[in-house]
Amino acid sequence: MTDGPAETPAQQPYLHDLQTTVRAPVFGLSGTGGTLSGRGVTGVFADDRRVLSVSDLTLAGARLTPIATELDGADATHSVLVARGLGEDGADPAVWIERRRVLVDEDRGDGLQTLVRETIEIVSASRRSVQTTLTVTLGCDLAEISVVKSGHSPSLLPAEAVDGGLRWTGPRPQNPDVNPDVVLATAVPAPADVDSENGRLRWPVDLAPGDVARFVIDVSVTPTGTSVVLGTDGASVIGDLQVDSGDIRVGRFVERSLADLRGLELRDPTAPEDHFLGAGAPWFLTLFGRDSLIAARMLLPLGTRLAAGTLRTLARRQGTKTDPETAEQPGKILHEIRRAPSGHDAFGGTERPLLLPSTYYGTVDATPLWIMLLHDAWRWGMPADEVEKLLDPLGAALMWMRDHGMDDAGFLSYVDESGHGLANQGWKDSHDSIQFVDGRIATAPLALSEVQGYAYEAAMSGAALLDAFGRPGGEEWRTWATQLAARFRARFWISDADGPFPAVALDRDGKPVDSVASNMGHLLGTGILNREESALVAARLGSPAMSSGYGLRTMATSAGGYSPLSYHGGSVWTHDTAMAVQGLARAAAEGVPGAAEAAGTLIDGLLEAAAGFEYRMPELYAGSPARPGGRPTPYPASCRPQAWAAAASVAVVSALVGMRPDAPADIVAFEPLPGDAWDGLTVRGFRVGADALDMRVNAGDVRLLDA
Repeated sequence: MTDGPAETPAQQPYLHDLQTTVRAPVFGLSGTGGTLSGRGVTGVFADDRRVLSVSDLTLAGARLTPIATELDGADATHSVLVARGLGEDGADPAVWIERRRVLVDEDRGDGLQTLVRETIEIVSASRRSVQTTLTVTLGCDLAEISVVKSGHSPSLLPAEAVDGGLRWTGPRPQNPDVNPDVVLATAVPAPADVDSENGRLRWPVDLAPGDVARFVIDVSVTPTGTSVVLGTDGASVIGDLQVDSGDIRVGRFVERSLADLRGLELRDPTAPEDHFLGAGAPWFLTLFGRDSLIAARMLLPLGTRLAAGTLRTLARRQGTKTDPETAEQPGKILHEIRRAPSGHDAFGGTERPLLLPSTYYGTVDATPLWIMLLHDAWRWGMPADEVEKLLDPLGAALMWMRDHGMDDAGFLSYVDESGHGLANQGWKDSHDSIQFVDGRIATAPLALSEVQGYAYEAAMSGAALLDAFGRPGGEEWRTWATQLAARFRARFWISDADGPFPAVALDRDGKPVDSVASNMGHLLGTGILNREESALVAARLGSPAMSSGYGLRTMATSAGGYSPLSYHGGSVWTHDTAMAVQGLARAAAEGVPGAAEAAGTLIDGLLEAAAGFEYRMPELYAGSPARPGGRPTPYPASCRPQAWAAAASVAVVSALVGMRPDAPADIVAFEPLPGDAWDGLTVRGFRVGADALDMRVNAGDVRLLDA
């Protein structure tokens, strides 16, 4: 997805095993029982720094045993811990702790913002009085997220006692006009004892039979003053969606995903009315060009406000100059923004250092994806005056493809010129993601197959927008797209023992990279393939080598470098599968043989995986084959929740319904996915412009429901 996988320190829980809460731009990672250990990646983070790294509790004379830890919505965890040895008359637990940690966003009015509220309730069901001591240990290191991701655990900052709690002060910045960060933990009731040297708060607890003792700890932080994203203050632009189906997995997937998507929702500090999605928690809770655009596009059936905010936020940061260090070029859409540069000792298992500037443009596909989203948002009913204001950025984006993105062979390609940026700049951006079938890693500059499809669709979409708004150049861009398609057909199509297929890329020497990979699924629906070619791609996507039973593998099992737990070389990515489903559904509507069957197979696989992950889909998971009665194997360092993985739920429903709007022409067509597997599917909450549409699918027909 973005910057490669995280390292997992030895003897630390895998990221997948932690509970992730998110209320963007704040997120938390906690272990069993809600514990924050101060080691590994656990903690509460805000503005790419860890504001709380230790939170542990003990009861004197008791052995605390976690018996349940679960998510409570997207932004809270609830844990139950049994206090063995306290008040027991028999085998039954007599005293337990109900522990809830919730992410909040409250202005204290003194320059501090409350971000975390921890509530601890000690419950007694004993028949006699219980006396004990509650000790809460807290710690803070203010570590940068890139340091934590690399597996390092910096020393805790020294704490000082304050009225009702503890305070930590970060190092003084080099700029004398900037104050150091401050983190404050205050408790109600105030602790009887504050041990600042060890970060401990203590309370005597005296419980009569049936009593509950309640303690609340708030953690507040000074804003950095350099935030590049804002939270939403609880106001979301993501519309509601209700889905009923004979297959209960569909509705549950949507319900869980919408909660997570709202948790990932952010605003542009320069224009707070514009919302977009952070790519994912924990590592990418900020604006990412590719991720934010693809997720917004998948969510267009819920309304255009998120898409419009995403488009405008990225347009404000569109490239204006050429800078090899940041990979900026005129008209280019950025890859990511951060509060500070992000660095790693090593990246992707190589000795190649990675140091990304705080504003980084190292992506080959965000620019055409921006154009595609603008066109689709217009078709889904984005107001014409809002679209028109983005026509100048559209022109600049089109010109970037032609004047800066193209290599000498006439394809969009990339190479890192800085020496410390991303080696691969498509969505598969790990160092070994583009491999030949014998396992050799392809050498940049690389021209990716799906990016040529994006470029074709972007040029055609841009031409349609220019024509519709009376601007010149439409015919020129259609000609450009037609010529690109001809070059693609001549250079990318190759064959193996199973027949023709599009190569995943062309390498530095123009040689086709001959592994069978999921990238070809992104070509469907772009227009760069004809009907026969689409059928060949559909057959590959639905084959046992590519379809794991839980979704689409990133690389076929026939490849020499295949591994089910490789980040991009055999794993399954939720959004990748969903994008292939969308393309297959479009191909099925056009009568492409095998497309409907392949789409149905991948949809069922995604839903089966969603059930295995309790409907909070990770960004990726193992490409191991599904087993009857089995569950998908997690990828240990996968982000969860993640924007385009959660948005995949809406993409699946959209593919099943097949709604094709043309709001400017006041037309809505339906091309539902053929087959009766999801007959009775009822969808409430799709929108075209200002109109809400509810519908029911039966026997390949869609019937609109009365309001």
